[in-house]
Amino acid sequence: MQKISAKYKDYQGKHLLIIGAGIEACEGINLASDMGLGLIIVDGNPTAPGFDKADHVIQASTYDGEAIAKQALALVEKGLEIHGVIAMCADVPMSVAIVARALNLPGLSLQSAHWVADKLAMKQQLQKMGIPIPRFCAVANKASLHTCANEIGFPLVIKPVDSRGARGVQLIEQTSQLDAAWTLAHHESPTGRVMLEEYLEGPQFSTETLVDNSRCYTLGFADRNYEWLERTKPFIIENGGDAPTASNESIRSAVISCVEHAALALGICSGVAKGDMVFTDTGPKVIEIAGRLSGGYFSTTQIPLACGVNFVEKAIKLALGQSLSVEEVTPSKQQAVAIRYLDLPEGKVKSIFNHDVASTAPGVQLLKIFITPGSIIAPLSNHTQRSGFVITTATSKHEAIELAQAALSLVKVTYE
Repeated sequence: MQKISAKYKDYQGKHLLIIGAGIEACEGINLASDMGLGLIIVDGNPTAPGFDKADHVIQASTYDGEAIAKQALALVEKGLEIHGVIAMCADVPMSVAIVARALNLPGLSLQSAHWVADKLAMKQQLQKMGIPIPRFCAVANKASLHTCANEIGFPLVIKPVDSRGARGVQLIEQTSQLDAAWTLAHHESPTGRVMLEEYLEGPQFSTETLVDNSRCYTLGFADRNYEWLERTKPFIIENGGDAPTASNESIRSAVISCVEHAALALGICSGVAKGDMVFTDTGPKVIEIAGRLSGGYFSTTQIPLACGVNFVEKAIKLALGQSLSVEEVTPSKQQAVAIRYLDLPEGKVKSIFNHDVASTAPGVQLLKIFITPGSIIAPLSNHTQRSGFVITTATSKHEAIELAQAALSLVKVTYE
């Protein structure tokens, strides 16, 4: 029988519905299990690794909120009480909102979920509420593409209105790139909708905020790393990030204030707001806000390492309708953290060596390799194609980055 920590005794007998059971979700799922919660876990993949911790499995697409709600209600009718719903490293706010409404649980409203799932609706709402954002334009059809581009000016970003993982997102620097870029962005949009957006110069940041009854606690704050941009253009591919920020406290405070106001403007009154932010010559601006826990091991691993607060645990509490004390969301430490991704040449993988050596290198907290023999390494066009990563800690930001680069250099890949 699993032994539950005394601090989690109040969670025994409660059930949490978790949407998403992929590899990135497993750390959060394991935490929820350690809290003594009964777990109803949802994923469309019948062999999803997170199912190992499930008390009840719902096999359904994470994007099909109605199907999830139907199966959850069937469990309720059989006598199972469900106390909360949360997405674990899955960008499915509408599914969470549909389940929350059907089961009368805490969470995003359908309106708020629409705003954070639909990038065009998000920008329109933020603009309406006076939140600083880049200039943007909805491209109703290809015929209006060049007109919209001229209104915004170059460089600009073209993106699907409703895709994920940076699929179809491209940096456009001249008119000749527009038509091909629109074709890709249109293809990557489930609803065939495309938008253009001003490309904003300035340092970019990843933020993550807990929102408890409209009180905001921004615990995640990391500099985003785009050192690959010249090579990956037109695709905008990050090579990780690091904390603490290299920017001064004035910039950090301004960015946090902006992202918290944006979260509330999008109706995120209880839950999590993940921010993609930039600081420009005219101040902070919102690139995007997501109403969910982040992927990339930011919420599950990097934030706790950086500040000492178990971010996912607090998000689970909010999903269960519980309030947070100021003490439990106050950072207990400041530690430098870096994440960097494995950078490999193109080709078909023959073998991978030194995973264990790299995993135990100085400063390494977590290292994962996603490729196997036979994998095809293609030029990066979105974040789902990454081959692996490492997360390191150190006493300084610079040292954490160096340790991450050193660990990845130990991984050896041969090609057919």
